[in-house]
Parts: sequence; structure tokens; C-alpha cells
Amino acid sequence: MKEYKRGFTLIELLVVIAIISILASVVLASLNTAREKSRDAKRVSDLKQLQLALEFYFDDNGGYPIDITAGTMVTPGYLPAIPVPPTGTGEAAYLYTGLGTGCTDYHLGVTLEDTGHEVLDADFDAAGNDTEADACDAGTTDFDGGDPVYDLQP
Repeated sequence: MKEYKRGFTLIELLVVIAIISILASVVLASLNTAREKSRDAKRVSDLKQLQLALEFYFDDNGGYPIDITAGTMVTPGYLPAIPVPPTGTGEAAYLYTGLGTGCTDYHLGVTLEDTGHEVLDADFDAAGNDTEADACDAGTTDFDGGDPVYDLQP
């Protein structure tokens, strides 16, 4: 009688490696989607924080700032720091434009990675060039308000 050694054959090892690689690719795809959603959630949260700070600024000054900089928003104490969007859409800063005579209005926005995000159903969707020409619009940021841009106005 022959004595067989205990162990795994090459075929068994290859099958196990294939199964593990398939499971790993499924998990990584799910993680990428979760990361995209978390970056979009941070963008929406940052815009809400900026919107609240802009309302405090308006209450104190009777108008909105021409632009959102550390000097206009951080130094007076409206924000601890100007938020920066997470990487993913290529934007280095949130889009902002002071609108109207005396900056009585504004347009605030950011591009989301998930073009089907539910917040896009309730945002403002203003056109990029719907501003009046006055001193407040000197620093106008031209951005398309259509989806996937999540944009707000007061």
C-alpha cells in the first residue's frame, strides 16, 4: 500500500487564491463607493457651514461679502477656518459669488462626485451668469449651477 502525504494540491491552492481575489475586488469596489459618498457628505456639510456663517455675516454687516476669504470670514469669528473641498472633483475651493447691489444675495456651490445624489433634487440650480453688474460682482465666479453642482442661495 502506498502512503500519501497530507497537503494541498496546486489546483486547490489556485482555486482558493481565485476566490480570495474575487472577494477582495468586490470589497474594494464597495469601499470606493463609500469613500465617494463620504467626500460628498463633507462637501454638503461644508456648504451648510458656509451658508450659516454667511447669514451671521449678513446680520452683522447688512450684506454678504464679495468673496469668502480668511480676512472676511475667519478673522471676525464667523468660521474657525475656510473649509476646503476633499479631493475628487478637482476643485481647490468652494465656489462663491456675492450678488446684487450692496451684496444682498450670493451664490454658493460645489461639484459632487455622485451625480445622482439626493441633495441635487433640492438645490438651487442657478445659471452661471445670472448676476447683476455692480460693484459686488467684481469678483464674480462663473460656474454652471446645473447638476452635479450642489448650489445654494439665501
